[in-house]
Amino acid sequence: MEDIILYISIIVIGGIIGTRLRRYEEKLAWRDRIQTLAIMALVILMGARMGCNEQVINNIGTIGVTALVMTLAIIFFSVVCLFFARKAAGFRKDASLNHKLTKQEDEMSTALEADTAETIAEIEQEMECESETCGLNKMTIIIFGSVIVGMALGYFAARPIFGSEIAQFDHAASLGIKTGLCILMVFVGLDLGLQGTVFQMMRDAGLRILIFPFVTIVGTFIGAAIAGPLMGFSLREAMAVGAGFGWYSLAPGIIMDAGLIEASAVSFLHNVLREIISILFLPFVAEKIGYIEAACMGGSPAMDVCLPVINKETKGKAVTYGFITGVIMSFLVPFSVPLALSIF
Repeated sequence: MEDIILYISIIVIGGIIGTRLRRYEEKLAWRDRIQTLAIMALVILMGARMGCNEQVINNIGTIGVTALVMTLAIIFFSVVCLFFARKAAGFRKDASLNHKLTKQEDEMSTALEADTAETIAEIEQEMECESETCGLNKMTIIIFGSVIVGMALGYFAARPIFGSEIAQFDHAASLGIKTGLCILMVFVGLDLGLQGTVFQMMRDAGLRILIFPFVTIVGTFIGAAIAGPLMGFSLREAMAVGAGFGWYSLAPGIIMDAGLIEASAVSFLHNVLREIISILFLPFVAEKIGYIEAACMGGSPAMDVCLPVINKETKGKAVTYGFITGVIMSFLVPFSVPLALSIF
């Protein structure tokens, strides 16, 4: 809860600064490059923590495969459910509402389209050129490379250097990640303040914005119920793993307290992988499927670790959806995991 309050406060402060700097937006174009570098540093640290973690390394075999299959299934079904929910709720691919325009709004929209047609054409041409020269989104490649570099540093550098004191490195990396997140949250708030559309978006969406956290939960449980038994897990174990929603520091402990040691290890790896894979595929999902799907598919990490990437890849349009989804799913984890263990 303290982290949620901290991140909200930083975003609000960044937003206030952004509103005061709107007239200087063109001079702040450098912020995009700074965000990219900060995201790279953040993901490298996350990879380093994975690479130096004994539990991750020791279970990278069969348990790792189980966690990977469950993670991919959970993310896939979350995206599918979010896609149909977005369509049903009347949202476009870019997270804007698909509503009927009044005559005045229609005239304003036509004028705006005419004014920006040339710019849009240039952007589309640039995106087409990028897709022709590279099959993957540039940010996806950067994130994937950063994960590999981070894991290599954690395994080949941090482990030999720190040895039995590896916990000190893990603690330092954790502080570095939190510090980096706080810095990135400033930029998230800054972007929202410069755009000045977040309150309009929330007002337009209304209570419909609450649909997406619960749809993500439904997709999570569908994926867990299908993939878990296929990998040899009982339905109880599979649902408990899925109920972690990406919170790897809490869910595995609850599952271990229930005496499910293997499921606890899978839960830890799954929640770590959900965070990493969501970041990795977020640019692709945002570009090819939809902003809301990209923002919400990560579960709990959508409110912190994934948020800077959500902000960058959805042009700030889906930050609210991602943050609210992450907050609600994080709040439910202490209840969802014990509930899954008791029901199934």
